[in-house]
Amino acid sequence: MSHTYIVGFPRIGEQRELKKALENYWSGETDFKAVKAVASTLKERHWRYQQEAGIEFIASNDFSYYDNMLDTAIMLGAIPARFQGLEDEALYFSMARGNKDAVAMEMTKWFNTNYHYIVPELSLNDTYSLNAAKIINEYNEAKALGIKTKINLIGPITFLGLSKRVDRGDTYELFGKILPLYEALLVEIAKLDDTIMIEIDEPIFVKDVAPNVLSLIKPCYDTLCAVSDNIRIVVTTYFEHSCEATRVLVHTPVWGIGLDFLYGEKNFESLQSIAHAGKKLIAGVVDGRNIWKNDITKTTQLLEKIAKTVDKENIIVSSSCSLLHTPFTLKYEEKMDAEIKNWLSYAVEKLDEVSLVSKLFFHETLSEEDKKALQSNKEANTRRATSTRIHNQAVQNRVANFSRLEREGDYETRIKIQKERLGYRDLTTTTIGSFPQTPEVRKARADFKKGAICLEAYEKEMKNYIDDCVAFQEECGLEVLVHGEPERNDMVEYFGEQLEGYGFSQNGWVQSYGSRCVKPPFIYGDISRPKPMTVAWMTYAQSKTQKIMKGMLTGPVTILNWSFVRDDMPRADVSKQIAVALCDEVADLQKAGIKMIQVDEAAFKEGYPLRSENIPEYERWAVRDFKISVSTAWKETQIHTHMCYSEFNDIIRTIEAMDADVISIETARSGNELLKIFKEVGYKQEVGPGVYDIHSPRIPTVEEMVEQINLLLEVLPKEQLWINPDCGLKTRKWEEVKPSLINMVKAVKEVRATLAD
Repeated sequence: MSHTYIVGFPRIGEQRELKKALENYWSGETDFKAVKAVASTLKERHWRYQQEAGIEFIASNDFSYYDNMLDTAIMLGAIPARFQGLEDEALYFSMARGNKDAVAMEMTKWFNTNYHYIVPELSLNDTYSLNAAKIINEYNEAKALGIKTKINLIGPITFLGLSKRVDRGDTYELFGKILPLYEALLVEIAKLDDTIMIEIDEPIFVKDVAPNVLSLIKPCYDTLCAVSDNIRIVVTTYFEHSCEATRVLVHTPVWGIGLDFLYGEKNFESLQSIAHAGKKLIAGVVDGRNIWKNDITKTTQLLEKIAKTVDKENIIVSSSCSLLHTPFTLKYEEKMDAEIKNWLSYAVEKLDEVSLVSKLFFHETLSEEDKKALQSNKEANTRRATSTRIHNQAVQNRVANFSRLEREGDYETRIKIQKERLGYRDLTTTTIGSFPQTPEVRKARADFKKGAICLEAYEKEMKNYIDDCVAFQEECGLEVLVHGEPERNDMVEYFGEQLEGYGFSQNGWVQSYGSRCVKPPFIYGDISRPKPMTVAWMTYAQSKTQKIMKGMLTGPVTILNWSFVRDDMPRADVSKQIAVALCDEVADLQKAGIKMIQVDEAAFKEGYPLRSENIPEYERWAVRDFKISVSTAWKETQIHTHMCYSEFNDIIRTIEAMDADVISIETARSGNELLKIFKEVGYKQEVGPGVYDIHSPRIPTVEEMVEQINLLLEVLPKEQLWINPDCGLKTRKWEEVKPSLINMVKAVKEVRATLAD
């Protein structure tokens, strides 16, 4: 009997091998054969890791060169017209990244994670056709190695739910076109082996599912399960509960249902119906979203609780979701504090946790190695719970007693003072904050961390970069400047390094999108700010220009959402600790002469609960903590914020409640659609909608940006608009950034001239 299951596994490589191969290919240094060779090596290694850990249900088709939703669009032949005529890797990467003739497809967050997926574009008039090559080839690739895998697919209902209709219709109207392609796919898969396990991921079911969507579940899975007797289908959800969908799924012939019991506690309400239907339960009990060592004893108790309702032999022990959302392995964490490292578990280590939990739960004989691992697990969790490094009573007291929420003056009073003091124009040009991180900057930072260069040499290199950055911005005509952030490895990690209660990794990389990886810090203890974090850099940058230099901070909710967060305290309490620390930084910046401060909340929307019933509480403390972080700002100090990958229709009142003076948002891939809600609700504050997409290497023309600005002016008046790129420019190259910004400034001049005429 098979008892261990992994929903999915990271694919970027334990030392980011796929990232490096892709970027070498994109830069023209290698051909695609080199990328495929790296991919083959990684897939075999990842399958072997799971096999050696005793995982019985190992996934294929969880690997991707860029994104699984993009892969699914390719599989279904959902190719936008602007990419027609391209083939193979040219087609694939043009859809993901754009090319000189066509903008990339939209990208947005995968539920409430920091992973981003490519949004498929659908139309009622399009014709679709099956391309099963990737799926079949990958299964056979594993089979040739002696490894029989389950095949992972994104389900048809989730695919439609996360796609967009370019003809503005309901994506679910295309269900009748898409389902037959899934049927045809399963016909092909059925030929691959005597028995085939297929995991169909339907995470859309954990959201508030409308009745018309629920009505698709039974016909969908009755149809797919009827394709062949040698196919077993598991429908998997994660990140929340899916009781409504589960109540339908138990009345279909699916073999098993995968549920998340760590982030979806209400899934316990589904156990009776699963037991009554005799379905297999893939029980997600090992955390696929966080890095803390599993408490084996507690997890076994959780499974025993489940087993009071579902027959034990029908339970399969699983990760709560794909391990894509965790770093790869602790093996390379050679410099991490030994005590803290012993509290952690990355993807490879979680494989052993799943295996050990299963052995305990099913009362299998433990080897001596298993017994040692169990004892080590108990000791690590006990030490973490009692460690004095976690608790700081002074911090807890200050945060508990912190009551200041409102800054000086209401918006109307503030903006009048700010415009007089700062003297900026309508359609003021600026950027979001970061500029390209050159090899020289990265090397200087790395050398300083290693002790290879002294502080003086490091600061000189950073200041040289800032000098160049300021000079370029002045030369191209930008009006509000930034210092470029050369000293920051990451917009969260940089601050975490200067806050008490944070830990860091050498190799804790997690895929964000495509080849883009982030290395989130982790919060293990109470948070405080021992000293100013940005003041010296910002005052140096301001000394190099007569123009306004924006101070740049990352907001409390984004710092929280882009960190691995301690699991022994409510997230709201951790967020408030960060906010109180940041309000001290705002106070110090303005005292040092910084007149504009941007507090980025790029991940504000990302942290939203997936179920509407949980949203009000999240919004309550998230708005509270943004306001705490800027509560020390004088009315003369202009507070900016930035948000990306957000649909704002449902949170516009929440954004208003945050009370920032200026918000910049990501809109380049969506025209002025996202902006319309600001007009509809009578949003008073100023807005900087992105006029070009920084996630694509293409350089937008002046004409394109003039058109984009004119679209913005159809929605909001010039007095309310700022002009900026979509997001920070850290990941781009200077040869892309300089002409793009020069064109942006030219476009603003043209529009201003037209408006003046």
